[in-house]
Amino acid sequence: MTRATAPTTLQLVQSNSLPELVYAEIEQLILRGELVSGQHVNESELAARFGTSRGPIREALRALEEAGLVRSEKNRGVFVREISVAEADEIYDVREALDQLIGERVADRATPEQVRDLKAVAAEMDAATSLQDVKRYHALNLKFHDMLVDFAGNARLAASYRLLTKELLLFRLRGLRDGGGFAVSNTEHKAVIKAIAARDGARAGQLLRQHAAESRARMHKAADHTAQ
Repeated sequence: MTRATAPTTLQLVQSNSLPELVYAEIEQLILRGELVSGQHVNESELAARFGTSRGPIREALRALEEAGLVRSEKNRGVFVREISVAEADEIYDVREALDQLIGERVADRATPEQVRDLKAVAAEMDAATSLQDVKRYHALNLKFHDMLVDFAGNARLAASYRLLTKELLLFRLRGLRDGGGFAVSNTEHKAVIKAIAARDGARAGQLLRQHAAESRARMHKAADHTAQ
């Protein structure tokens, strides 16, 4: 007797919430680099993967287009959006200022448990570095910065930061892989944690802003590497 396959999370959710879940799932595929910049997004494959019809996939892709993560081309389909280095530079201008604010706020309000959580993620990133697992490191890097913005305790700041930086994430993956960031990025993270643990808001903000500036420099190095 054939054993029944357990339904996926998506299949268990009522149809009126499916587009939101599909949106989140596709977004994660993009942010993790499983769907890469410029890649065609196949509706049929995603529908099969998530065990749903193509309707929720289309609705989710429309929302992802509004969020700036995909683009639609008439008679060609939907593609993961590519942004120029010039566009990324404009985003980094704002990101650096927000990162400074985040560092200052987290140092002022982080609990000992939150500091331990940041250190635990940094330790996982060290392990990923030892294994040369850049995709694992990239995922942990996203988690680390997501935790920082949560610990800042400002919902508007968190929403603005996440919306702004999503477009940079594929550039950040390239920066880790091709821009030399894989070797040094976590050293920068640990310096930020040290300043947070010491309640030194000015230094935490300065270091997090400098970390964003270094990320920008790695983006440029990766872009130059790709162009060669």
